Amino acid sequence: MNGASDVIIVGGGLMGSSAALFLRGHGLSVTLLETDLIGRQASGTNFGNVRRQGRGFHQLPLANRAIAIWRKSRELLGADVEYLQSGHIRVCYRERPELVGAMEEYADKARLEGLDLELLSGNALRDKFPFFGPDVLAGSYSPTDGHANPRLAAPAFARAAQKLGAVVHENTKIIDAQKLGEDFIVTAADGRTFRAPILLVTAGAWGNALSSQFGEPVPIVPRGPNMSVTEPVPYAIHPAVGVMTPLEEETVYFRQVARGNIVLGGSTRGPSFPDQYRAYVEPQNTLSQLKHIRRLAPQLGKLNIIRVWSGIEGYLPDSQPVMGPSATTSGLYYAFGFSGSGFQIGPGVGETMAEIIAKGATDIPMAPYDIARFAQA
Repeated sequence: MNGASDVIIVGGGLMGSSAALFLRGHGLSVTLLETDLIGRQASGTNFGNVRRQGRGFHQLPLANRAIAIWRKSRELLGADVEYLQSGHIRVCYRERPELVGAMEEYADKARLEGLDLELLSGNALRDKFPFFGPDVLAGSYSPTDGHANPRLAAPAFARAAQKLGAVVHENTKIIDAQKLGEDFIVTAADGRTFRAPILLVTAGAWGNALSSQFGEPVPIVPRGPNMSVTEPVPYAIHPAVGVMTPLEEETVYFRQVARGNIVLGGSTRGPSFPDQYRAYVEPQNTLSQLKHIRRLAPQLGKLNIIRVWSGIEGYLPDSQPVMGPSATTSGLYYAFGFSGSGFQIGPGVGETMAEIIAKGATDIPMAPYDIARFAQA
């Protein structure tokens, strides 16, 4: 037996790393196990949006909890994860004027959950955001959202957890988990074993491999985001920008970092292969992304792309994660399958899961995330 603790966490992305930190805050001993390096997959390869708008209304309390953590992240973590509360704007195109009404309806309901949005069109939109192309009709602006660096976030949470006494094992691939008596026994590929009365699975696209061992398979599908970054130019675009549209190929987004580079994301996702720990950028997807980025903000079409990348994200049919206690096994908890939109809520997920585990309850609505929704009749 390699080690015993109060809680074992399998998966060292943002959810697992932040949960480790907050569990230590509750006084529980924690062992965090990661197959590769902390934050190497979806948590470190995503766009970095720290946005609340556009989420389901039931998810806004969780997003609000998360935004409060992002705002104090430098103090909490003792590190800069390049969080900027620089705003987020979501726009629609002229050929879909009906989406303006949808934006208005969303803004009215979101306000009841503490998210204030400003609707802009015409001269007001162009005056505030002159980089938009002529096809952009209107936008919903959230001044209190922003973005952060995903390559820095999960490692910073893990280091903060370690400083409080959490034990972190990287390069530890878990191949088996079972409950014997009161404890879970988790076995790594190299033969090491770990014991704890509580097991939290935050393994992203690999979560189903462990939940299935407890009779709870979920229909998770791996996909790879299409990401790229431009050469640096003078810093001028503060908010993160995205498109509201029913067409996947049009769902592009971008943000500019303080160093001047512009990070591009969205459009068609690429293939990913969890068994090989590989995701691939397909050239035609990057070309599609650039086509729609030029439509959104024409001046960006003049910039050179200097790097492309992808990662492995886990998607569920209803685009909602599995989060909360197991329906079959006491002491077992899940937080995975965030379907490409988990970065902003990640710290809130960690704090909420720590609260559920340590206290047995939370004020955050959890019913939409129950793994039992995938139980076979």
